[in-house]
Amino acid sequence: MKHRFATFRRSALATVAATAAAFSLLSVTADAQAKRADVGQPVFDDLPSPDIKTGKDKPFKPKDWLEIEASIKVSPTPEEKQVGYITSVTVKWYLGFRNPDGKGNIKLVKTINHINVPVDEEIYSSVYMSPATIKRVTGKDKANKGAVEAVGVEVLINGEKVGSNQVKGKENWWTLPALSDQSEKFPLLNKSETPFAMFWYDRYAEIQKER
Repeated sequence: MKHRFATFRRSALATVAATAAAFSLLSVTADAQAKRADVGQPVFDDLPSPDIKTGKDKPFKPKDWLEIEASIKVSPTPEEKQVGYITSVTVKWYLGFRNPDGKGNIKLVKTINHINVPVDEEIYSSVYMSPATIKRVTGKDKANKGAVEAVGVEVLINGEKVGSNQVKGKENWWTLPALSDQSEKFPLLNKSETPFAMFWYDRYAEIQKER
């Protein structure tokens, strides 16, 4: 009887140890996955609408666009390293503002799919707010970064988050259920959707066009 109990006990301990090892492995894998992308802190800039000379000029006063960009460097898998590129990297941007139409705060969300991202190379992703949206959200013509309550950026590969960063706000503030998503009303734009699409082209990751 004692022998059976000892055998059962050893078996149970082995099972527990194996389970613990499995969870430990999962934890390490998850941690490694979470740290796969090195995401720089988002940086603000105000950019006037470009005044491009054509055959016929029209008088206008350039207004400010709000630009926020972040550097991204992804550690490739062996397969990706061999190819030299990562097929697709998704960047999700989150901006928090005071609600211009009432009390509380709102969030604006923009998902950008980058394609053919080179491995072991720092690239940039950016998001923009047009002059009209800036004025409607903040009541001002200037792209004042002080009007932005918080900024967050997440990087995903195959649907899994591999890195993130933020400025202002609590950690992962964009997940708070109380925040109203007003992205349809106050749209954020990717670089290809702005007058800056042709500028500094090789600095930014290529954006997949919607078809």
